[in-house]
Amino acid sequence: MASIEIKQGMKRFLKTGALLSMALLAVLLAACSNGTTGSTTPSSKSNVLTVGVSPKGPFSENFNPFLSNGSTNLYGTQGLLYEPLYFWDQLNANSTQPLLAKSYDLSTDGLHVTFHLQTGVKWSDGQPFTSADVAFTINYSIQYASQGIDPNGLAGFVKDVTTPDANTVTVDFKAPSSTNLWYLAGQTYIVPQHIWSTITDPSKETVNNPVGTGPYVLDSFSAQDYKFKKNPTYWGGAPKVDEISFPAFDSNTSAATFLATSGLDWTGLFIADIKDVYVNRDPAHNSYWFPGVQTTMLLLNLSEPKFQDVKVREAISTAIDRGQLNTVAEDGYQTIASPTGLTPGFLKDFLDPSYPSVFGAADPTSASSILSGDGYTKDSNGYFAKGGQELSFSVMAPNGWSDWNSMETLLQTQLKAAGIKVSVLEPSSTDWSTKVADGNFDATLHWTNHGPNPYYMYNALLASSNSAAIGSAANSNYQRWNDKTTDSLLSTIANTTDPNVQKQAFDSLEGIMVNQVPAIPLVEGSDWNEFSTARFTGWPSATNPYALPAPFDEPDLEITVLHLTPVA
Repeated sequence: MASIEIKQGMKRFLKTGALLSMALLAVLLAACSNGTTGSTTPSSKSNVLTVGVSPKGPFSENFNPFLSNGSTNLYGTQGLLYEPLYFWDQLNANSTQPLLAKSYDLSTDGLHVTFHLQTGVKWSDGQPFTSADVAFTINYSIQYASQGIDPNGLAGFVKDVTTPDANTVTVDFKAPSSTNLWYLAGQTYIVPQHIWSTITDPSKETVNNPVGTGPYVLDSFSAQDYKFKKNPTYWGGAPKVDEISFPAFDSNTSAATFLATSGLDWTGLFIADIKDVYVNRDPAHNSYWFPGVQTTMLLLNLSEPKFQDVKVREAISTAIDRGQLNTVAEDGYQTIASPTGLTPGFLKDFLDPSYPSVFGAADPTSASSILSGDGYTKDSNGYFAKGGQELSFSVMAPNGWSDWNSMETLLQTQLKAAGIKVSVLEPSSTDWSTKVADGNFDATLHWTNHGPNPYYMYNALLASSNSAAIGSAANSNYQRWNDKTTDSLLSTIANTTDPNVQKQAFDSLEGIMVNQVPAIPLVEGSDWNEFSTARFTGWPSATNPYALPAPFDEPDLEITVLHLTPVA
């Protein structure tokens, strides 16, 4: 599927490795209340929620809600500061919760939706929130879609927006749709017209004085830490958490250290040996829950001629030992992916039974046979070549994302056994994000977007409308898959409310994934989530899955925080 992105946001986090910087060590020492490793004694500021979303920092101040979650804006911007109209619990089918809209009516023909807004809502600067703000946000996203601020594709399906009164918004669709409601109401963050109407270059706007409707407002910012405090005029009532702190980390190791010393209440990290490293330090309070909600993919840049050959893509996929990727790189936390790209747990009900639920064992011999049958021969170096060109490429993942860095190295070794030459690149996370969006890579690891059903994963991953020319930023189809049949199937799903028609289209999309390999699924992508109940209770869990549990999930982050209760 989100992509995240992402959400989707950044979804992958790391293992062990780097030394703490002196600046970060100072942050750690200042934040730990008593300096005792493994202690969970609440500090004097027990009502400050400290969140380590991912290894990121030093921070650059920007709370622009139109930019990518956690990549070019800062975590918490979407949800805690700016809100959508509705919340969808992706772990519970058809479970929704009103946010800025208290209800909606979708016409029987799927061409119109009317939102009835909450009353008495104010922006954090005291100005009233009205239907004009909602209409403005939708039209503004469409107007500047070419700048990349329309990741939900509103320009493709919104025909018109009207405001019968200050508390009512009606949106007309270009075609019947049962899928676009989530993009429109659940993933579009409403901004104040009285501020943004003067901004003509939103993709480059640096927001350091955010004005939203959310339960929190910006309290302070530094390159090493930023803080939110309660919005005193929040329409939903006062949150129980007084303050939220987001400290910076230079690696997973430093974040894990902070977590183990009770400096963090909540984080979204990959941590090897989590029971020894974290849970056993305070088994009464320290816990984790890693639901599988996405798929880790190997994306091949399909603008490159060698990757336009489906046999090459098939050979690469056949040679990969996904079991080893899981047990070695992911510490056994995850499940081998399905060839369809659907997560075996979360989306299993949509899986066409004619396809395997998970990949079988790696088969480098078969991979070599596929290449031999495709006209490749091994050269003196032991690598397959055609026309004098070795079959070689680089695979890329952000430096410090050590589960993925380990995965890169494993892929290099596994593919070498099949006669395919792979080198490893590990740019900074910021550089990686830019290279991926612009198509400046051979191959990269990436997550899939997620949503209430498989449409959102497939649409983000495969729709040509989410791609872009090389050198221009793609929304999510980073490998640049461009296929009319795929687009037609996605359109069929979006333009019908008939579940049987949708199911047939989903089955066909699964067939494209299996037979044409537009992206290579590797392992189930976990929603990394570690939390302590020493200072706060009410976390989402397997028995109470009211929201995606990781702190990088938006707007689920808001829903989780509003569920939390400080320990007396």
